[in-house]
Formats: sequence, structure tokens, C-alpha cells
Amino acid sequence: MDLALLATPWLGTPLYLWLAFLSLVAFLLAFDLGVLHRKSEEISIRQSLILSGGYIAIGLMFGGFVWWHIGAESGLAYLTGFVIEKTLALDNIFVIALIFSFFGIPRRYQHRALFWGILGVIVLRGIMIGAGATLVAEFHWILYLFAAFLVLTGIKMLVTEDKEPDLDKNPLVGFLRRHLNVTKELDGDRFFVRRPLADSGRMALHATPLFLALVLIEAADIVFAVDSVPAIFAITTDAFVIYTSNIFAILGLRALYFALAAMIHRFRYLKPALALVLVFIGSKVFVAELMGLDKFPAAISLGVTFALVAGGVLVSLIKTRQETKVLSDNG
Repeated sequence: MDLALLATPWLGTPLYLWLAFLSLVAFLLAFDLGVLHRKSEEISIRQSLILSGGYIAIGLMFGGFVWWHIGAESGLAYLTGFVIEKTLALDNIFVIALIFSFFGIPRRYQHRALFWGILGVIVLRGIMIGAGATLVAEFHWILYLFAAFLVLTGIKMLVTEDKEPDLDKNPLVGFLRRHLNVTKELDGDRFFVRRPLADSGRMALHATPLFLALVLIEAADIVFAVDSVPAIFAITTDAFVIYTSNIFAILGLRALYFALAAMIHRFRYLKPALALVLVFIGSKVFVAELMGLDKFPAAISLGVTFALVAGGVLVSLIKTRQETKVLSDNG
């Protein structure tokens, strides 16, 4: 390939950096599916933590590369986006666990749905971030809409009570069941199987509950992206930093899921911290404008975000441990 072509900017970043990133992601996914998880088997908490730790380390090293190759401000923006996306993903873990429970998906088959879900996320986030970057470049005022949306979303999270969604009444589930032939039971880790139709006996393609779970996981990510994508745009408008920090945080989510799914209740008090993060990220756009700054200091953004998230995690662990101890003593 022509070296001049590799240096051509695409969305503000040389093409060779995009190709290097995508090649690394492709290698990680191929290694995960082709080497680590060739067979459908239950992933232990220990394996989950080790694999997640590896993804986090790779994500942080890539952040170090961004810092070294592009600059300190971009490096700080990457790390801030990585922390925000990783934290917002904890809510996603709760929803994914609910989806798997609703469709009765055993743990040994969950990795396959999560793996293909990640591929969908890579494409969907790319489309959303590319569209967002184009709009922001043409209409800078859209950043203020993103910021206002984040502030309102954060306030709503603080004042509204969590309700577990009723998937049996979910419109998407109803649509899929009406328009697809769906089996009542799983067939291993397969998404589609050929079965005779009930009315005619003719063989036809049927979706399994595992496929319905995959579709709902993809839909859930689109919903969560509505919060996370504006949040990172409020930190930086660099599409490369936004996309890479998002994808590296999400890659580790799949691995971390198996360790956190059983103990997600321990992070009960993280939601207020996430709400405050969204309010802070949205507010800083207006603060920078009022103070006449081109950008809010990246180091302060990272410091405040990390402090809020760490505080939420710490309070959650302490509070739930105390509650468990009181129940134990009373029981």
C-alpha cells in the first residue's frame, strides 16, 4: 500500500493508526474465539477476572500509546472516556444478566452471544461516532445539546427509582416472536436451526432463544450508547480517541460480565455516582464556555470522573457489606 495513502487523514487521524487499531481488535477477537473459547463452556470467575484484567491492561497500554503518539491532552481524554464507558457498562451488565435469565440461557452458552454482540457493537458504535463527529464538525452547537442532554439524564437518574424491566412485555421481544419462527428450547449454542412448521410440517429455519437474547443485547447497547457517546463527545471531539476508548472498554466488558453478573447487587450505590459523572461532564461544557476556555482541562475531567466512580464503588461495597452483616446477625 502507498505510504502516502497510509498517512492520509481520516476523521482527523492518519489512516495507519485506524488500521493498527482495527488490526489489534481483530487479533484479540480471533484469539479469544479461536484459541481461548473454541468450545462452549462455562467461564469461571477466576478466568473472567484474568481475561478482563488482560483487556484492561491492553486498553490502558493503548491509552499510553495515544498519549505518546498524539499528545498528553488526547491521552487524558482517552483515559477519561475509557473510565466513563467502563463504568456506564456496569448498568449494561445488569441488563445482559436479566436478558440471559429471561431466555434461560446457561452460562456455558452465554459467551457466544456476548462475542457476536461485541462485533455488532463495534459496527454500531462506529456508525454512531462517525455520524456524531461529522455533525459536530459541521454544527459545533450540537455539543451544547449533548451537554444539556447529559445534565438532564444525570438529574433524572438521581431522582427516579430503578425498575426492573418486564421483558415479557418488551415490544422488541413481541415483534421477534410474531415475525420469526422461534423454538421453545435451545439447541446448544446455535442461533438458527431447521425445524418442521407446526401447521404444515414443512422444514423451515427457526431462531433459537439464544438469537433473541443476542438481538436484545444489541438493542440494549444502542440504548446505553445514547448516554455514553454524548458523554465522550463532551470530553473530546477527536473521533479516533472516542472510538478507541469506547471499543477497548467494551471489549473488556464481555470478559468482566462473568465475574460481575453474580455480584452486580454489590454495586447498588454506583448509580448516583454515574449520575453525578454525567452531570459533571455535561456541565463542564457550559463552564468552559462561560470561562472563555477552548476546552475544560483534561486532567481535571479525568480526576473528577475517577474520584466520583471510585467513591461510588467504595460506598457500594461498604454499604452492601454492612447490610449483609446486619441480615446475617438478625438471621
